[in-house]
Amino acid sequence: MNHTGLRIADVTVTDTRLQNVTVTRGVLWRVRMRGAWLGQVSIDGQIEGLTVNGVDVGPLIEAELDRRYPERVKMRPATADGFREAWDILESLWAETVDRARQLPPPLLHERVDGEWSFIQTLRHLLFATDIWVSRAVLGNPRPWHPLSLPFDEMDPDERVPWDRDAQPTLDEVLALRADRAETVRRVLTGLTDEALGADTEPVDGPGYSPAAQYPVAECLGTVLLEEWQHRLYAERDLATLRNQ
Repeated sequence: MNHTGLRIADVTVTDTRLQNVTVTRGVLWRVRMRGAWLGQVSIDGQIEGLTVNGVDVGPLIEAELDRRYPERVKMRPATADGFREAWDILESLWAETVDRARQLPPPLLHERVDGEWSFIQTLRHLLFATDIWVSRAVLGNPRPWHPLSLPFDEMDPDERVPWDRDAQPTLDEVLALRADRAETVRRVLTGLTDEALGADTEPVDGPGYSPAAQYPVAECLGTVLLEEWQHRLYAERDLATLRNQ
Protein backbone atom coordinates (compact mmCIF):
# COMPACT_ATOMS: atom_id res chain seq x y z
CA MET A 1 0.00 0.00 0.00
CA ASN A 2 1.39 3.40 -1.01
CA HIS A 3 0.38 6.79 0.39
CA THR A 4 1.68 10.06 -1.07
CA GLY A 5 1.34 13.46 0.57
CA LEU A 6 0.13 11.99 3.86
CA ARG A 7 0.25 14.45 6.78
CA ILE A 8 -0.17 13.42 10.42
CA ALA A 9 0.09 16.05 13.16
CA ASP A 10 -0.81 16.51 16.83
CA VAL A 11 -1.66 12.84 17.32
CA THR A 12 -0.90 10.57 20.27
CA VAL A 13 -0.42 6.92 19.27
CA THR A 14 -0.33 4.19 21.94
CA ASP A 15 0.34 0.44 21.69
CA THR A 16 1.02 0.67 17.96
CA ARG A 17 3.33 -1.41 15.81
CA LEU A 18 4.84 0.01 12.61
CA GLN A 19 6.46 -2.78 10.65
CA ASN A 20 7.96 -2.85 7.15
CA VAL A 21 7.27 0.88 6.75
CA THR A 22 9.31 3.03 4.37
CA VAL A 23 9.19 6.83 4.57
CA THR A 24 10.71 8.46 1.47
CA ARG A 25 11.51 12.19 1.52
CA GLY A 26 9.36 12.42 4.62
CA VAL A 27 9.55 14.81 7.56
CA LEU A 28 9.57 13.74 11.20
CA TRP A 29 9.49 16.91 13.28
CA ARG A 30 8.88 17.23 17.02
CA VAL A 31 8.18 13.50 17.29
CA ARG A 32 8.38 12.05 20.79
CA MET A 33 8.58 8.31 21.46
CA ARG A 34 8.22 6.93 24.97
CA GLY A 35 8.71 3.28 25.88
CA ALA A 36 9.54 2.62 22.24
CA TRP A 37 11.24 -0.44 20.82
CA LEU A 38 13.26 0.29 17.70
CA GLY A 39 14.90 -2.61 15.93
CA GLN A 40 16.40 -2.82 12.44
CA VAL A 41 15.61 0.87 11.82
CA SER A 42 17.49 2.68 9.04
CA ILE A 43 17.44 6.49 8.91
CA ASP A 44 19.00 8.31 5.98
CA GLY A 45 18.59 12.07 5.76
CA GLN A 46 19.17 15.40 7.47
CA ILE A 47 19.08 14.93 11.23
CA GLU A 48 18.73 17.73 13.77
CA GLY A 49 18.11 17.37 17.48
CA LEU A 50 17.80 13.58 17.58
CA THR A 51 17.93 12.38 21.18
CA VAL A 52 18.13 8.67 21.92
CA ASN A 53 17.88 7.60 25.58
CA GLY A 54 18.81 11.10 26.68
CA VAL A 55 21.81 11.41 24.33
CA ASP A 56 21.88 13.95 21.51
CA VAL A 57 23.29 11.70 18.80
CA GLY A 58 23.47 14.37 16.10
CA PRO A 59 27.06 15.47 16.88
CA LEU A 60 28.12 11.81 17.16
CA ILE A 61 26.71 11.09 13.71
CA GLU A 62 28.41 14.15 12.23
CA ALA A 63 31.75 13.17 13.73
CA GLU A 64 31.46 9.61 12.40
CA LEU A 65 30.55 10.83 8.91
CA ASP A 66 33.57 13.13 8.93
CA ARG A 67 35.74 10.18 9.97
CA ARG A 68 34.39 7.98 7.19
CA TYR A 69 34.63 10.69 4.54
CA PRO A 70 37.62 12.95 5.28
CA GLU A 71 36.75 15.17 2.28
CA ARG A 72 33.40 15.96 3.91
CA VAL A 73 35.08 18.44 6.25
CA LYS A 74 36.19 20.38 3.18
CA MET A 75 32.52 20.92 2.25
CA ARG A 76 32.21 23.48 5.07
CA PRO A 77 34.72 26.09 3.88
CA ALA A 78 35.10 29.52 5.47
CA THR A 79 37.34 31.15 2.84
CA ALA A 80 37.30 31.70 -0.90
CA ASP A 81 40.27 29.36 -1.29
CA GLY A 82 38.36 26.76 0.71
CA PHE A 83 35.40 26.97 -1.66
CA ARG A 84 37.69 26.53 -4.65
CA GLU A 85 39.29 23.48 -3.04
CA ALA A 86 35.88 21.99 -2.21
CA TRP A 87 34.72 22.37 -5.81
CA ASP A 88 37.87 20.68 -7.10
CA ILE A 89 37.14 17.74 -4.80
CA LEU A 90 33.54 17.49 -5.94
CA GLU A 91 34.43 17.53 -9.62
CA SER A 92 36.95 14.73 -9.06
CA LEU A 93 34.49 12.61 -7.05
CA TRP A 94 31.67 13.10 -9.55
CA ALA A 95 33.96 12.09 -12.42
CA GLU A 96 34.51 8.75 -10.67
CA THR A 97 30.76 8.34 -10.07
CA VAL A 98 29.93 9.07 -13.70
CA ASP A 99 32.51 6.49 -14.80
CA ARG A 100 30.72 3.91 -12.66
CA ALA A 101 27.36 4.96 -14.07
CA ARG A 102 28.62 4.46 -17.63
CA GLN A 103 29.30 0.81 -16.82
CA LEU A 104 25.54 0.18 -16.47
CA PRO A 105 23.10 -0.29 -19.35
CA PRO A 106 21.64 3.16 -20.19
CA PRO A 107 18.03 2.19 -19.28
CA LEU A 108 19.11 1.53 -15.68
CA LEU A 109 20.18 5.16 -15.33
CA HIS A 110 16.49 6.07 -15.56
CA GLU A 111 15.46 3.49 -12.97
CA ARG A 112 14.42 4.67 -9.51
CA VAL A 113 15.60 2.74 -6.47
CA ASP A 114 13.22 2.66 -3.48
CA GLY A 115 11.27 5.61 -4.86
CA GLU A 116 14.29 7.91 -4.99
CA TRP A 117 15.33 9.86 -8.05
CA SER A 118 17.06 7.94 -10.82
CA PHE A 119 20.68 8.73 -11.61
CA ILE A 120 19.63 10.96 -14.52
CA GLN A 121 17.04 12.72 -12.36
CA THR A 122 19.65 13.32 -9.69
CA LEU A 123 21.90 15.07 -12.21
CA ARG A 124 18.91 17.07 -13.46
CA HIS A 125 18.12 18.20 -9.93
CA LEU A 126 21.70 19.37 -9.46
CA LEU A 127 21.25 21.52 -12.56
CA PHE A 128 18.36 23.17 -10.77
CA ALA A 129 20.36 23.63 -7.55
CA THR A 130 23.11 25.45 -9.42
CA ASP A 131 20.58 27.48 -11.38
CA ILE A 132 18.79 28.82 -8.31
CA TRP A 133 21.72 29.39 -5.96
CA VAL A 134 24.46 30.49 -8.36
CA SER A 135 22.92 31.74 -11.61
CA ARG A 136 19.88 33.28 -9.93
CA ALA A 137 20.79 34.26 -6.37
CA VAL A 138 24.46 35.16 -6.92
CA LEU A 139 24.52 36.25 -10.59
CA GLY A 140 21.03 37.79 -10.73
CA ASN A 141 19.41 35.82 -13.57
CA PRO A 142 15.67 35.59 -12.68
CA ARG A 143 15.00 32.59 -14.99
CA PRO A 144 18.21 30.61 -15.35
CA TRP A 145 16.83 27.10 -15.60
CA HIS A 146 16.97 24.74 -18.53
CA PRO A 147 13.86 22.72 -19.56
CA LEU A 148 15.58 19.62 -18.14
CA SER A 149 16.23 21.18 -14.73
CA LEU A 150 14.34 19.27 -12.05
CA PRO A 151 13.09 21.13 -8.96
CA PHE A 152 12.79 19.48 -5.56
CA ASP A 153 9.44 17.77 -5.03
CA GLU A 154 8.37 20.07 -2.18
CA MET A 155 8.51 23.23 -4.30
CA ASP A 156 5.14 24.73 -5.19
CA PRO A 157 4.46 24.01 -8.88
CA ASP A 158 4.72 27.00 -11.21
CA GLU A 159 3.89 26.71 -14.91
CA ARG A 160 6.70 29.15 -15.65
CA VAL A 161 9.30 26.80 -14.12
CA PRO A 162 10.28 23.58 -15.95
CA TRP A 163 9.21 20.47 -14.06
CA ASP A 164 9.21 17.48 -16.39
CA ARG A 165 9.72 14.43 -14.18
CA ASP A 166 9.15 12.05 -17.09
CA ALA A 167 11.81 13.40 -19.45
CA GLN A 168 14.26 10.74 -20.64
CA PRO A 169 17.42 12.56 -21.76
CA THR A 170 20.59 10.59 -22.36
CA LEU A 171 23.43 10.69 -19.89
CA ASP A 172 25.57 12.66 -22.36
CA GLU A 173 22.82 15.26 -22.83
CA VAL A 174 22.62 15.89 -19.11
CA LEU A 175 26.38 15.83 -18.65
CA ALA A 176 26.75 18.54 -21.29
CA LEU A 177 24.40 20.73 -19.24
CA ARG A 178 26.29 19.80 -16.08
CA ALA A 179 29.54 20.90 -17.71
CA ASP A 180 27.98 24.24 -18.57
CA ARG A 181 26.80 24.75 -14.98
CA ALA A 182 30.17 23.67 -13.62
CA GLU A 183 31.83 26.33 -15.78
CA THR A 184 29.48 28.92 -14.28
CA VAL A 185 30.38 27.85 -10.76
CA ARG A 186 34.07 27.80 -11.64
CA ARG A 187 33.85 31.33 -13.05
CA VAL A 188 32.21 32.60 -9.86
CA LEU A 189 34.74 30.84 -7.64
CA THR A 190 37.71 32.03 -9.69
CA GLY A 191 36.83 35.65 -8.99
CA LEU A 192 35.65 35.04 -5.43
CA THR A 193 37.36 36.89 -2.58
CA ASP A 194 36.92 36.51 1.15
CA GLU A 195 35.30 39.94 1.21
CA ALA A 196 32.77 38.99 -1.47
CA LEU A 197 32.11 35.72 0.34
CA GLY A 198 30.97 37.67 3.39
CA ALA A 199 28.57 39.87 1.41
CA ASP A 200 24.86 39.43 0.70
CA THR A 201 23.24 38.95 -2.70
CA GLU A 202 20.76 41.40 -4.20
CA PRO A 203 17.10 40.29 -4.26
CA VAL A 204 16.06 38.75 -7.59
CA ASP A 205 12.36 38.69 -8.35
CA GLY A 206 10.90 36.03 -10.61
CA PRO A 207 8.86 32.83 -10.67
CA GLY A 208 9.82 29.76 -8.69
CA TYR A 209 12.54 29.38 -6.14
CA SER A 210 14.34 31.03 -4.41
CA PRO A 211 12.15 33.85 -3.02
CA ALA A 212 13.27 37.40 -3.75
CA ALA A 213 15.49 38.21 -0.77
CA GLN A 214 19.06 38.86 0.24
CA TYR A 215 21.15 35.75 0.89
CA PRO A 216 24.69 35.46 2.21
CA VAL A 217 26.94 34.56 -0.71
CA ALA A 218 28.64 31.94 1.48
CA GLU A 219 25.25 30.34 2.18
CA CYS A 220 24.33 30.18 -1.52
CA LEU A 221 27.62 28.58 -2.53
CA GLY A 222 27.62 26.35 0.55
CA THR A 223 24.19 25.03 -0.36
CA VAL A 224 25.50 23.99 -3.77
CA LEU A 225 28.43 22.18 -2.16
CA LEU A 226 26.06 20.35 0.20
CA GLU A 227 23.70 19.39 -2.63
CA GLU A 228 26.56 18.08 -4.77
CA TRP A 229 28.12 16.15 -1.91
CA GLN A 230 24.96 14.54 -0.55
CA HIS A 231 23.38 13.64 -3.88
CA ARG A 232 26.58 11.99 -5.03
CA LEU A 233 26.39 9.72 -1.98
CA TYR A 234 22.78 8.91 -2.81
CA ALA A 235 23.78 8.21 -6.40
CA GLU A 236 26.61 5.91 -5.34
CA ARG A 237 24.26 4.02 -3.03
CA ASP A 238 21.66 3.51 -5.77
CA LEU A 239 24.22 2.63 -8.44
CA ALA A 240 25.50 -0.12 -6.16
CA THR A 241 21.95 -1.48 -5.88
CA LEU A 242 21.49 -1.39 -9.65
CA ARG A 243 24.80 -3.15 -10.23
CA ASN A 244 23.71 -6.00 -7.96
CA GLN A 245 20.31 -6.55 -9.57
